[in-house]
Amino acid sequence: MRIETYNQVAQLYQGSKLGKAQRLSGSAIGRDKVTISQTGFDYQIAKRAVAEASDIREDKVAQLKTRVESGNYQVDSGDFAGKLLEKYRALQK
Repeated sequence: MRIETYNQVAQLYQGSKLGKAQRLSGSAIGRDKVTISQTGFDYQIAKRAVAEASDIREDKVAQLKTRVESGNYQVDSGDFAGKLLEKYRALQK
């Protein structure tokens, strides 16, 4: 390999590298821009609302608590056994 040839190739590579940098610095190319669609914005609002909402339905809990304390809450043993079996079968899968 001839050293002169290597130097010429290196000079060409450096020149093209500088040209590219100069072209990019003078234009809008290379700048990033993010836009969120209306659907994406609505999704963010809905997600925030769900995150802030309570997982416990206070009205239902208060009704059940009152019924249990007064002795008026009755559980059907057949329904209870059915739900228990459903959960057991789901765990076995």
